[in-house]
Amino acid sequence: MSNLDTTFADLSDVTRRAIFGRLMQGEARLSDLAAPFDMSQTAVSKHVRVLSDAGLLELEKRGRTRHCRLNAHAMKDASDWLTDYQGFWPQQFNNLARHVSGQGE
Repeated sequence: MSNLDTTFADLSDVTRRAIFGRLMQGEARLSDLAAPFDMSQTAVSKHVRVLSDAGLLELEKRGRTRHCRLNAHAMKDASDWLTDYQGFWPQQFNNLARHVSGQGE
């Protein structure tokens, strides 16, 4: 469960979610990841390091550049946990619809 806590804590930051989202499209150089943000490349590097330390992405140094790619396996626990709750909301909406239509009384 601690891995799950770390995953959600690390993805709670909007910048890290944006980086993660960009990497869903494929591998990217660190400099390319930093481009859309109004912050230094050093600041983006810190966010990347947090994601890397959590195992959510992998860093590889090639010459003078660092390349990042997702580690999809690390998201499996989070995905499994969320999947357990997929049936909750449809049932809640069905109950609400029955109540609103007067069938729930």
